[in-house]
Amino acid sequence: MARFESLEESKQHTIRQAALEEFAQHGYEKASTNRIVKAAGIGKGMLFYYFTSKQELYEYLVKYSLEFIQIRYLDKVDAGEPDLIERLTQLARLKMEAQAENEEVFKFSAVFLQEGEAYLPKGLAAKIEELKQSGYRLMYEGIDKSLFRKDADPEKVFHLIRWAIDGYQQELLARLTGQKLADIDFAPYWEEFHAYLAILKNSFYETEEGLR
Repeated sequence: MARFESLEESKQHTIRQAALEEFAQHGYEKASTNRIVKAAGIGKGMLFYYFTSKQELYEYLVKYSLEFIQIRYLDKVDAGEPDLIERLTQLARLKMEAQAENEEVFKFSAVFLQEGEAYLPKGLAAKIEELKQSGYRLMYEGIDKSLFRKDADPEKVFHLIRWAIDGYQQELLARLTGQKLADIDFAPYWEEFHAYLAILKNSFYETEEGLR
């Protein structure tokens, strides 16, 4: 792997993106190193000069993706924000920004999270679990449930708001399928999103005075 990391960044990026896309589309078992080298424009011997096996390449991509998600996404969240909608809005915006920077990382992460520990050493599987727990804490801890309506179960309100925001994000990504996220002007989409957030606040928060 040191040989790969000694390459100039542009070459690393080309090979890495080709490999991320291949594993994201086909999973570990069906991923083809032949397709990876063709997409990257390198010989197969060079790929195995940088990575001794398909397994080592896969593990490198998992490590890279975990670090990318942590630094470009989770580390930027203000965990001190007590308003659930504001916190989840932050998460949604930061995730979209990170996805715009590298869509393939997030597509690949969905694959290795689904495949679980099957193709990973225990130490790396533990790092994935740490990332999951970090995400859960950012979503759940420190939320001020007193902002919610008193005549509604706060746990149910919490989940309804989260499902609504998650659902909008998934629908938006579906609408943008086939487009390069980095080239999209998200301003009108965020304007639409905030209109939905206003409805959520009016529906589930106690009073206007309780809002920011």
